[in-house]
Amino acid sequence: MKIIFFELNEVPYKIIHHFCRLYPESSLAKILPFSRQFETYTEDKGHLSPWITWPTLHRGVTNEKHFISDFGQDLNDQEEQYPAVWNILADQGIPVGLFGSLHSYPPPEHIEKFSFYVPDTFAAGSECFPKKLETFQRFNLTMARESSRVVDSKIPAREALQFLLKLPDLGFRFKTAVELAGQLVDERVNKWKVVRRRTYQSVIGFELFYKQLVTHQPAFTTFFTNHVASSMHRYWAAAFPEDYENLALGREWIETYNKEIVFTMKKADEMIGRLVKFIDRHPEYALWISSSMGQFAVEAREIETDFIVKDGKRFMEMFNLGPGNYTLKPSMIPQFNVEVKEGVQTEFETRLKTLKINGQQVHFRHKGDHFYSIDIGFPNLDEGSIKIELMNEEIPVAKSGMQNIKIQDKCGATAYHIPQGSLIIYEPARGLQKGGMTTLATTEIAPSLLNNFNIPLPSYMSRGIN
Repeated sequence: MKIIFFELNEVPYKIIHHFCRLYPESSLAKILPFSRQFETYTEDKGHLSPWITWPTLHRGVTNEKHFISDFGQDLNDQEEQYPAVWNILADQGIPVGLFGSLHSYPPPEHIEKFSFYVPDTFAAGSECFPKKLETFQRFNLTMARESSRVVDSKIPAREALQFLLKLPDLGFRFKTAVELAGQLVDERVNKWKVVRRRTYQSVIGFELFYKQLVTHQPAFTTFFTNHVASSMHRYWAAAFPEDYENLALGREWIETYNKEIVFTMKKADEMIGRLVKFIDRHPEYALWISSSMGQFAVEAREIETDFIVKDGKRFMEMFNLGPGNYTLKPSMIPQFNVEVKEGVQTEFETRLKTLKINGQQVHFRHKGDHFYSIDIGFPNLDEGSIKIELMNEEIPVAKSGMQNIKIQDKCGATAYHIPQGSLIIYEPARGLQKGGMTTLATTEIAPSLLNNFNIPLPSYMSRGIN
């Protein structure tokens, strides 16, 4: 059986069932009664994040073995010991297509052995296969970095123009172009709707993925989308105010954003609907929809500003290392990731240990030989009283590379990560129907995928499911 592995990041059954109750004619609601359903759980220890839980799912071992915790890490050792499932399959001659799965950069040395390969939105470069997809990836990476915490209403002109010229060849439908134009008009009238650009980034990506799927029809393919997870983090409190004892965000905020999670789920459902129709025409395929973990309500409070690293180069200038002694690495706010050369690591770490914001020590992690991940995100600081200290000296904000940015939707994370997630397996050719919800560790998924293709399991993996 060929498999389309749809990575619907962090979406738990609470959201799936809520959406299906509201839209019983949706594609998702129609396939659920004919699908195997598992409530998954990740066995990872410590702080949960998608850049930890997806490697666990993809590699069949927890973070106590794979030690992947940040974007930009050197994963050569992990690939030797616990390779990602797509690399195992490709090495066994199984046709594989990858689109956006986390920790898929850099591409493998022999990228041409894949049907297509588009790394994640935290890639350090735009390399793709086939090469024509690189115009999309350049646009995608620029948009992701400009709109990570606050959506930037500007569109990167050069990348956008290069991308637009390639659209017909990349499989972009006129219907979607009209929808995107409508979004740009809508956000002029309702300025708050600019936050939906995060969703349309996934919509654009799916257009290109679908064209590659139809063209190459690989035996195994992935597509990753974070657009629902992003909305859940921000707007869970608007959709489910009853989940909170104290909700300080106000009635106007709730009324503005209470339909945003459903909006993002509609877009995911449109993608799922197209995949279901594809499977109807190609019954040799099955659709696996997985989340790696889930989310649930946490404390919800109003956030007017967030103090973050805005200019990585200027931030690193504070440490006087010289531009040739470090490399900025991809990251998701509030993290700031950097690789520092061995000869200046001691000096850098000595200085970093003294970095304080308003008297609060900045936390960091040192991974591998050269990699540092620094946590910088300080909400609701008074603009006029921000104090930055380094080596007991005060640094002006203007020279720090940090900035107190205004938050458009005035919220941080109103929901956050929990171990429980979802896995839906729709295989109409096998006539399978659900027999009730069962639980499954996410480390069972990679071996289950290998079982499907009759690939011998590595000794470190569990047995998986049939």
